[in-house]
Amino acid sequence: PRQPAKTLWYDRPRYVYLEFCVEDSTDVQVLIEDQRLVFSCKNADGVEFYNEINLYARVNSKDSREKRSDRSITCFMRKWKEKVAWPRITKENIKPAWLSVDFDNWRDWEGDEELERAMVEQYAEV
Repeated sequence: PRQPAKTLWYDRPRYVYLEFCVEDSTDVQVLIEDQRLVFSCKNADGVEFYNEINLYARVNSKDSREKRSDRSITCFMRKWKEKVAWPRITKENIKPAWLSVDFDNWRDWEGDEELERAMVEQYAEV
C-alpha cells in the first residue's frame, strides 16, 4: 500500500519549492509537467510513497529539478509567470493532510531575488 509523503512547500518570486520528507529514500522518481507533479519513492523499510499534485499555476518543466538528501527530496519548479505569488500549491482549494507550508523558509519577497538566485545556483552544483 502506498502512502503520501509528508510534504512542505514555499513560494519564491521565480520558483516554487516542494520538499518531500522521506529519509533514506530509494527509487526516487519525480515527474514535473506544466501543471502537475508526480513523486514516488521507497524508504529504508520498503514503504512506498506516492504524491500527485495538480499545481496551482503553470511551471516551466524544463527549468525545474530535484535534489535528494538523506532526509528529503526537494523539488524546485520555475514559475511560468514570475513574481506572481502562489496563495497555495494545489490547483484545488483544499489542503491535503500531508501538505504544509514550510514556515522556516517562507518570508517576504522584498530583496529576496539575490538570495533565491544563490540558492538555485547552490542546488545546480549538486
